[in-house]
Amino acid sequence: MTNRPRRPLWAGRILALSGILLVAWNLRTAVAALSPIITQVSADIPLGVLAVSVLGMLPPVCFAVFGIVTPMFSRWWGLEWSLVVALVAILAGHLLRGASGSLAMLMIASVIGFAGLGMGNVLLPPLVKKYFPDRIGLVTSLYATVLAVSTLVPPLVAVPVADTAGWRVSLGMWALLAGVAIVPWLAMIVRERRRAASPHPHPPTADVPVEEADPALLRGIWSSPIAWAIAVVFGTSSLNAYSMFAWLPELLQESAGLSPAHAGVMLSLFAGMGIPTGLVIPVLTARMKNVGLLVYLGALLFIVGDLGLMLLPGTATFVWVAFAGLGPLLFPLALVLINLRTRTHEAAIALSGFVQSVGYTLGALGPLFVGILREVTGGWFWPIVFLLATAVAATVAATVVARPHMLEDDLAARER
Repeated sequence: MTNRPRRPLWAGRILALSGILLVAWNLRTAVAALSPIITQVSADIPLGVLAVSVLGMLPPVCFAVFGIVTPMFSRWWGLEWSLVVALVAILAGHLLRGASGSLAMLMIASVIGFAGLGMGNVLLPPLVKKYFPDRIGLVTSLYATVLAVSTLVPPLVAVPVADTAGWRVSLGMWALLAGVAIVPWLAMIVRERRRAASPHPHPPTADVPVEEADPALLRGIWSSPIAWAIAVVFGTSSLNAYSMFAWLPELLQESAGLSPAHAGVMLSLFAGMGIPTGLVIPVLTARMKNVGLLVYLGALLFIVGDLGLMLLPGTATFVWVAFAGLGPLLFPLALVLINLRTRTHEAAIALSGFVQSVGYTLGALGPLFVGILREVTGGWFWPIVFLLATAVAATVAATVVARPHMLEDDLAARER
């Protein structure tokens, strides 16, 4: 990783920082805005169990697909233009979902919006590396926290807005946030075009670091141990988080005897635990020599929480849910490692795409496997055993992640 002197966070980078945080605020709204008002939507657009299940699987599936193709887009258009395209897709997805008159239109609109989210997921880590190479931990901490908060807000306001103005307004209103997020990136693109056209070019500023990467180093990423290790860490978090979002309320109602309202509060507690981990983990990751310890910690938290839900679900339920909710500290950890284990923002794009495509594929499969095990066994013992096994798998990846080596070195060694 390029060593640069640390400078004040805002120095010459106000547009970049505000742009990154605004993008982060948009990366979960489309996911969290629909499920709370699915009953109101179903009154106008009949949605069966299968349709609701498919809508629930679309986010991680789209994230995985666009994790693969986004690095190609960024090579064609550049980071900033690719991000503008992503934000336009998010904006269009919100508006089209609000205007949907059929299930097919709702599905297409959701795919468009989630495609934009998938692109944004991949582009944010290399943008942090490009504009804040001296503040990777801090800026990742800020945007991971914004991500966590933005996941909580839509469920809180979706129902009141739908009751007052209708479900179409409740779904479409988030397009305004996507439009606001486009502004700083367009301003940066225009500014750089003016600089390039000036007869007296300005030297590169803090917002335009000059880094070059050898594309040959990126060819073997699918055989890179460090890439797979980070992908497993990310995937463990994604699989467990999506499984809990899909099944935790039903698990608690059946095994702990909670009411639907109480189970919903527990799900909010699970999601809310991402706020403290988003604040703390990226900064710790950037400062620790052995980050494998954080992977072990995340796996341990998953294991304690899952065992509590398995053995004592009706006793101190909030404790077990909180432990399980702290386990996804592996998510911000993986985001920071994408930058800490690469030297250039081009390599970070490739690693980000790989990690997120693999990770979100696992995230999509998690709820499916949990549901199948629940249906076949008629209980929650074996589904939780499955989640415990995934947490143990993360400890294997920890031994690779702990080694402070770069992706480029890993790939270069394999080519020799």
